[in-house]
Amino acid sequence: MYLFEGLKQKLEAYLPPDKVADAQRAFIVARDAHSGQMRSSGDPYITHPVAVAGILADMCLDHETIMAALLHDVIEDTHHSKEDLSAQFGETVGDLVEGVSKLEKIHFSSTQEAQAENFRKMMMAMVQDIRVILIKLADRTHNMRTLGSLRPDKRRRIARETLEIYSPIAHRLGIHDIKNELEDLGFLAMYPMRHRALKTAVKQARGNRKEIIENTRKEVETRLKSVEINAAVSGREKHLYSIYRKMKNKELLFNEVMDIYAFRVVVDSVDHCYRALGAMHGLYKPIESRFKDYIAIPRTNGYQSLHTSLIGPHGIPVEIQIRTKDMDHMADKGVAAHWVYKDNKDSNDTTAQVRARKWMQSLIELQQSASSSFEFIENVKTDLFPDEIYVFTPDGRIIELPLGATAVDFAYAVHTDVGNSCVGVKVERRAFSLSKPLENGQTVEIITSPRAKPNANWLNFVVSAKARSRIRHYLKNQRSEEAVVMGNRLLRHALGKVKLDKLPQADIDRVVLETKHDSFSELLADIGLGNELSAIVARRLSGESTKLSDKQNKVAIRGTEGLLVTYSRCCHPIPDDEIVAVLSPGKGMTIHQTGCSNIRKLSKEEPHRVLVMQWGDDVHGNFHAALRIELINNQGTLATLTNTVASCGSNIVGLQTEEKESNIYYIDIELTIKNRLQLANVMRKIRTMSEVQRVSRHSQAKQY
Repeated sequence: MYLFEGLKQKLEAYLPPDKVADAQRAFIVARDAHSGQMRSSGDPYITHPVAVAGILADMCLDHETIMAALLHDVIEDTHHSKEDLSAQFGETVGDLVEGVSKLEKIHFSSTQEAQAENFRKMMMAMVQDIRVILIKLADRTHNMRTLGSLRPDKRRRIARETLEIYSPIAHRLGIHDIKNELEDLGFLAMYPMRHRALKTAVKQARGNRKEIIENTRKEVETRLKSVEINAAVSGREKHLYSIYRKMKNKELLFNEVMDIYAFRVVVDSVDHCYRALGAMHGLYKPIESRFKDYIAIPRTNGYQSLHTSLIGPHGIPVEIQIRTKDMDHMADKGVAAHWVYKDNKDSNDTTAQVRARKWMQSLIELQQSASSSFEFIENVKTDLFPDEIYVFTPDGRIIELPLGATAVDFAYAVHTDVGNSCVGVKVERRAFSLSKPLENGQTVEIITSPRAKPNANWLNFVVSAKARSRIRHYLKNQRSEEAVVMGNRLLRHALGKVKLDKLPQADIDRVVLETKHDSFSELLADIGLGNELSAIVARRLSGESTKLSDKQNKVAIRGTEGLLVTYSRCCHPIPDDEIVAVLSPGKGMTIHQTGCSNIRKLSKEEPHRVLVMQWGDDVHGNFHAALRIELINNQGTLATLTNTVASCGSNIVGLQTEEKESNIYYIDIELTIKNRLQLANVMRKIRTMSEVQRVSRHSQAKQY
């Protein structure tokens, strides 16, 4: 029972004795169920559910959540069933544990499909009871804290999933202390060297900034006291991942990010918030257009605060957030702050709990319109935007939209029928482009027509998950003559010299069966709607898919069956890179890295040619990767470099040198590689050379 003592002390601080006793019963069942099981770190498995329950106890969550956290792996990893848990601890606890458990007993065709379906199941369980996702976030937080005992490739996969899904969900629910920890732990696991370098730089910068921060804080405190406002003023630390993301996305230098000094002012009331704002604008000169009132118009996750940017002492930029104590607590705990659940009818509409429930209801719409778990997870990821804009309907109603949203996104946010019948828009009573991004504070009026219908081109510029899913849903349900005609035209073009009318009926029936369609017309409609690639269908019809030799390409790229696949020399994609394919008539698929500069340009000019792809499960063969090495060219350095590469099982197939300055050279090498793990090993070995100053992957963009 010693493992339960620390958790018991936390629970006794806010739960009555009978509820603590219930939690203790759950601990005993979990301990016995996991008896003999160990974690990768070598610790007894029960330490994990106890730690997860401890994270939730820090949020002061109810006893049912704590019990479910202690039991959350029991269904998945032991002989206990949901019915067993429901009989012992009640239906609610059984439902919570089942909501968190994975779908272990259902067979899926791939790991990716299983992960997507598990996520869909968890999100749907969350709609029924938000405590499911709170348990999952605590579970993920402890797993991230103990990630060091796993293989590097598994660490990176879990970290990427955390950064793409779980930390945005924590942000969407307003739980910023969990969100910040998940982001920093994910950053450490994904990019350990960048994390270490940035952490060192921040530590050094913090020492140089102490005097400026303290002087500015005293000036702010003095001014607030002079106007009789009781306030707690503190310097606000940026966490590492926030600094890294700002440097990467805005292409800023570290000094440019750290030159901004941030402070938090916590006061007693909303009235004091606005009075404190006036005092700050009297103390320092405000920067125009850098003021945001999230108290009058809270963020989507319920966050409330006043944000203002000022020119501080000696011309230093100063950011100040002003909020009440309750708002400050809500900013950290979000949906878990002042726990409200189901029966409380008095909660204000601006609370994180109510807003979270509104978001969860929108998930049901996304689930209904998504054709697969993959599409659902992409829609949810799209919906997890950290930034939003606020625009108005003609009658003054506020509509929240993701940053970059267009009039079509607005129309679908008002109502699906408005979006489906949209033909035009007026912004501030003037004609406006449907594809142009809206701005904060604009009044938007949608023009509709009963004969209108969604346009497939809208998918190129809408950004909200609801708009995208509704447009796709409408198009998928339109097995119209137009789609068949378009599919027929695309297929004839893809067949080239082969005449569709001359193909044997047996070949057509075979391809209809292979693609799992009920008729050839349905297949043509799917081609017209973009659900099938005409080039792939054409190759199947002409029988070429069976003639292609796999010896040329030992790797399977999902969705390229029957197509010639080549790998671009401009960015050298290798297994485990995020990839897209460019479809070229007569040339098949060319695979690029997602971040390739050629792709960014092509995606804007010809988006229909760029498709998101995935590596297959069984990847073999050698690929080419390019590195740029900056080194001091001493005698024998080049020989040492080639030997180092060879010692890692790689082979140099191309080498170029360029003098940067006296005795310092750029060496561009092209080498054979099996995957990102081997490439990372090669780069790590090269960095150990004393003459080497910098190593990075290198690309040479070529224009199409």
